[in-house]
Amino acid sequence: MSRIAARFAALRAAGRRALVPYLTAGDPAPGATAPLLRALRESGADLLELGVPFSDPMADGPVIQAACERALAHGVRLADVLEMAAEFRAGDPDTPLVLMGYSNPIEAMGAAEFARRAAAAGVDGVLAVDLPPEEAAELRAELVARGVDPIFLLAPTTSEERMRAIAAAARGFIYYVSLRGTTGADRLDLDETARRVAAVRTHTALPVGVGFGIRDAADAAAAAGFADAVIVGSALIRAMRAAAEPAAGARAFTAALRAGIDAAGSGA
Repeated sequence: MSRIAARFAALRAAGRRALVPYLTAGDPAPGATAPLLRALRESGADLLELGVPFSDPMADGPVIQAACERALAHGVRLADVLEMAAEFRAGDPDTPLVLMGYSNPIEAMGAAEFARRAAAAGVDGVLAVDLPPEEAAELRAELVARGVDPIFLLAPTTSEERMRAIAAAARGFIYYVSLRGTTGADRLDLDETARRVAAVRTHTALPVGVGFGIRDAADAAAAAGFADAVIVGSALIRAMRAAAEPAAGARAFTAALRAGIDAAGSGA
């Protein structure tokens, strides 16, 4: 059983929902990434999502775009991100780690080489935002062969037919994009998102995570009422940027999200 499957199974047995924070690797500095991942884990994260900086992150809003620009200015590339993942994994054998990014850097490295290095670094899942299942056959096969889960996005506009195809290709969990815009663009429509997540569940037994519109503990708690995982990126990066010390901001914001999700689960 993969680390992702094992973590979701343990959460399900405990009646809990997963908190999945997102960081852009190399922001605010390359040496800060592994310590920040540890801080998120210690503050209540169940899975971790690490963004690979890219020059044209078309699905990401201004907050993550700016984080990518800062990381790229530090010279951070895919090979560096894999080293950061390995650094984190050396001190944490259990927490699932997912890489999220775009296909260009992976294609430049080569699907087989990327999959090999990702597995060796202790990466558990890969989500290439701009790579739909129809175009992901080579990468998916290389990842699956090495025990790394290929993760795919579903959107509010995804048809039932597309849901079935994507669910059949995915492993680990399904990432449901709760907004029609970019990350952090607006507040999510909770009722509509809940209906769409219910529709997704008719096509898969995989856990379903919700992201792209969660800004605070109240949003996280609401999403935890119908999703298996709550994914937060832009709001976390904003909190880190607003804090005098990024790790302190990350810890405080993650702890608040965790408290909100757990309170919702307990009916408090």
